[in-house]
Amino acid sequence: MSAHDNVFDRAFGAFLFDMDGTVLNSIAAAERVWAAWAERHGVDVETFLPTIHGARAIDTIRRLNLPGVDAEAQAAFIAQAEIDDVDGIVPIPGAVAFLDSLPAQRWAMVTSAPRDLALRRMAAVGIAEPALLITAEDVTAGKPDPAGYRLAAQRLGLDPRDCLIFEDATVGIQAAEAAGAALMIITTTHQHPLETRHATLDSYESLSVTANSQGQLRLRKT
Repeated sequence: MSAHDNVFDRAFGAFLFDMDGTVLNSIAAAERVWAAWAERHGVDVETFLPTIHGARAIDTIRRLNLPGVDAEAQAAFIAQAEIDDVDGIVPIPGAVAFLDSLPAQRWAMVTSAPRDLALRRMAAVGIAEPALLITAEDVTAGKPDPAGYRLAAQRLGLDPRDCLIFEDATVGIQAAEAAGAALMIITTTHQHPLETRHATLDSYESLSVTANSQGQLRLRKT
């Protein structure tokens, strides 16, 4: 049985979603902001941009170890710049309707973005604020650390192994694996084919969900 079959052959206590690249596509806006920042700080844009996706801004900046750079201040600058630029941000096909179809207490958004930015981007594509939103401020260690996914599961009263995580970026996939959860990888924004043992999906338009008598969720292919 393949990993793809597994996620359709069992029920889950909840679904946990990454945001950027998973339910919405913010690559153009994020790369505009980060490219301008990198140029100002003498960082090679071409090699740097692929490293920004899925991680908290503060972790990305700290990883560069630039002399004289205040990582917290620069992360706050990046966050505000991204809040100010939502041009071209679009939902992943079918994502809004799929999220709207889920019971409110059975899903959460777990993003590396700060809360204000997450709310701004979701509003820009018509995604309602979820009942549970875990953001950069809620954890001391960002993805690939599993802290965010573990916290979301805990607040939903579940073990991460009872959850299905929807992800797109390498650091997020690593975080989900470390949490012990099942994975559905959204490939819509991937420029290159992904080799993975996990289930993959390029659109939510082929998905529906049903709930059993215990409220557990089961994916259906339509």
